[in-house]
Amino acid sequence: MYNKVVMDILIGFIALFHVYVFVLEAFLWKTPFGQQTFNTTPEFAKASHPLAINQGVYNLFLAAGLIWSLTSTSNEAGLKIFFLSCVVVAAITAGVVVSKLIMLVQGLPALVALIIVITSYS
Repeated sequence: MYNKVVMDILIGFIALFHVYVFVLEAFLWKTPFGQQTFNTTPEFAKASHPLAINQGVYNLFLAAGLIWSLTSTSNEAGLKIFFLSCVVVAAITAGVVVSKLIMLVQGLPALVALIIVITSYS
């Protein structure tokens, strides 16, 4: 039971983080806060905003899947494993092509949660 509580809190945190990233990328990308967060210039932010919105929507889908995994009563472990794995793969990809910091900030919590899920349900 303790592992399930920790697991669900961690998954909830990861989902909220991805909602936050969606807001940053979709709505705050061109603001000074968004530019400071992503270390971009106003020119780059303006030119890349459509891509950032698209990226934000992907983060929102990850959040939706994680929330679904917390609320579903069927195949709970499978959903958690799938969506946490998606987050880990996305973090590795972004870490390789954008910044290694993304692997730590986005990927490490998801990897820890994934390990907890796998060990809790096996």
